[in-house]
Amino acid sequence: MCHYYPHLQMRMLKDGGHVTCPKYHTSCDRSGCESRESDSRSSCTSSCQTTRCGWAYFLIWKVKLQQPGPAAMAHFKTEQDDWLIVYLKYLLFVFNFFFWVGGAAVLAVGIWTLVEKSGYLSVLASSTFATSAYILIFAGALVMATGFLGFGTILREQKGCLSTYFCLLLVIFLVELVAGVLAHVYYQRLSDELKQHLNQTLTKNYGQPGATQITASVDRLQQDFKCCGSTSSADWQRSTYILSREAEGRWVPDSCCKTVVVRCGRRAHPSNIYKVEGGCLTKLEQFLADHLLLMGAVGIGVACLQICGMVLTCCLHRRLQRHFY
Repeated sequence: MCHYYPHLQMRMLKDGGHVTCPKYHTSCDRSGCESRESDSRSSCTSSCQTTRCGWAYFLIWKVKLQQPGPAAMAHFKTEQDDWLIVYLKYLLFVFNFFFWVGGAAVLAVGIWTLVEKSGYLSVLASSTFATSAYILIFAGALVMATGFLGFGTILREQKGCLSTYFCLLLVIFLVELVAGVLAHVYYQRLSDELKQHLNQTLTKNYGQPGATQITASVDRLQQDFKCCGSTSSADWQRSTYILSREAEGRWVPDSCCKTVVVRCGRRAHPSNIYKVEGGCLTKLEQFLADHLLLMGAVGIGVACLQICGMVLTCCLHRRLQRHFY
């Protein structure tokens, strides 16, 4: 009686299989096997006198499994595609989270630059610095909105949404690229622009009618950086404001004083006036350079992250297209 693996015994005997049990020199064939195809649990009886015959059928069945048919291969490929889609979804979800955080960082840097440092923008000859900050704010807001769209796209697994998501990533990448180019160009000519424009602002525009914003920017610049004049406090001796009656005998504006009180600029003494080597020019140049480097680093970091996101989005879109078609 062969009771081991009855289903396999039935199948092999039905296919005309014949196997010999080499250890006992006995054989099992179709004779004596009675089975019903509708009953998957029926047992097979044969002339084999040992239960070791069941193991022989198992070996034959194992050899056949090594040569799967087209249906089995198609099923395996479908399961493999399913796992790849799951992995790509998880990777894209993780990317989207860090992408959203990066967008928040870009937005924060742009807003901080404009709100906290806007008082210095009036002393700059061009608006490139402010333009770069505005571009970062726009890019950061777009990144955060795209991040929310990305979460929904990943969950829904729709190819159309993935295409839209990819296009938005590409647009943001181009916007950040433009901001980075502007920041790099402005960084290269920052020193020359400040040397030409800052001294002119102090000597010709400070304290003049209609230049209230410039006057306030220069006063804040000197107080925040604890400096006086473009290169030194002597620059104020050529200022239109100091030479006018409105100065009331001041040697320097009151914002140059270490302790600001009304008409403190009349006493041009080192204990009262900031005597900083290099003046405000050196400090403002270093300040703007540091901010440009920060904006560039944040933009480059998010841009590199976006490249990974675009690659993952393309892979998931292609895998879904193969899976459903």
